Amino acid sequence: MGMTITEKILARHTDLVEVGPGMLINARVDIALGNDITAPIAIEAFRKAGGTKVFDREKVVLVPDHFAPNKDIASAEQCKVMRNFVREQDITHYYEVGEAGIEHALLPEKGVVLPGDLVIGADSHSCTYGALGAFGIGVGSTDLAAAFLTGEIWLIVPETMKFVLHGKLNKWVSGKDLILYIIGRIGVDGAIYRAMEFTGETVRNLGMADRFTMANMVIEAGAKNGIFIPDEITKSYVKDRAERDYTFYDSDSDAVYHSVIDIDVSSIEPQVAFPPLPSNTRDIGQVGHIRIDQSVIGSCTNGRIEDLRVAAGILKGRKVAPFVRLIVIPATPTIYKTAMQEGLLDIFLAANAVISPPTCGPCLGGYMGILADGEVTVSTTNRNFVGRMGHRNSEVYLSSPAIAAASAVLGRIGSPEEL
Repeated sequence: MGMTITEKILARHTDLVEVGPGMLINARVDIALGNDITAPIAIEAFRKAGGTKVFDREKVVLVPDHFAPNKDIASAEQCKVMRNFVREQDITHYYEVGEAGIEHALLPEKGVVLPGDLVIGADSHSCTYGALGAFGIGVGSTDLAAAFLTGEIWLIVPETMKFVLHGKLNKWVSGKDLILYIIGRIGVDGAIYRAMEFTGETVRNLGMADRFTMANMVIEAGAKNGIFIPDEITKSYVKDRAERDYTFYDSDSDAVYHSVIDIDVSSIEPQVAFPPLPSNTRDIGQVGHIRIDQSVIGSCTNGRIEDLRVAAGILKGRKVAPFVRLIVIPATPTIYKTAMQEGLLDIFLAANAVISPPTCGPCLGGYMGILADGEVTVSTTNRNFVGRMGHRNSEVYLSSPAIAAASAVLGRIGSPEEL
């Protein structure tokens, strides 16, 4: 019996020849990731379990990105715990403010995560790494602590849902629109503890930024992981970044799938997810008149240079609408520097946007864009639950960078076609 790419990666990280859905396995991890919110909890659990030395200082990765640069004393203490642990354990992959960025953009950029890897992260959007053809999942801090100790994790092999995308993308439709459309179609529980494998002619023509965006948001459909078959586009991305050897896996032609979903993308318009769920999606033409107070362009979902280029192209020569706050957050220092060199930051500043240092910031209600009672934001982030970005009576609408940029100018949620 053939195996899917997810099953092959999992099998290669065990002593088994093959694995199948439902099997409970003990798998070796290549990367164990924590951030300034989750790592301190894992470190405490590590010590309570009697841990004195991590299993491999090269494979434990710690990134301060959620409340860093520190927003208050509590967040400073969190980062201090992590920093002291890094010094004590002589962790190789630690990125201090100035070099740090949003973890799920930073690690692929640095070549720390590579195709074929098994990555666990104490952050739900660790599924992002599936864009590289890696198995990436979010875990709890106690699971991370166990991995710090042993370098292994218990997993149930997931069934795989195969999404075959074909057709030509319409103007302004991006990976964000594709994944919002899919989540809207199957629901927030449509892929619970399953792998979401993306393939088809449309996928083969997607750039890495769109693939990262799509893999990033599979968790919003309940998926265990999302994954793309690595190809020449993947190879071009990783070849000058890779710190070590990597392996491209593919799905066998006789692999067994939970389901196969065929999607003609030529019928998909830019999408907007209405609160309070990422599955509450509508075509941009069905949004209606929704006034906004804020627009956010950034996050582990859409803070890459390609996203900023799209936004800058729309904002060039235009101004943000009165009483609207536009916040632009490059995901990493390298992206920030590239945007500066390309003149994108000048465009954002001329449009009256605020440019933040790399941080998760407002996405989880942290800082750099918290919403007040009754305020409305359109955001390129990944979740729009009640109170996600501030007051319980605020509202978050999810969109692509193109829609977020156009909306900032219009003062309401709208399309670049309206400018």
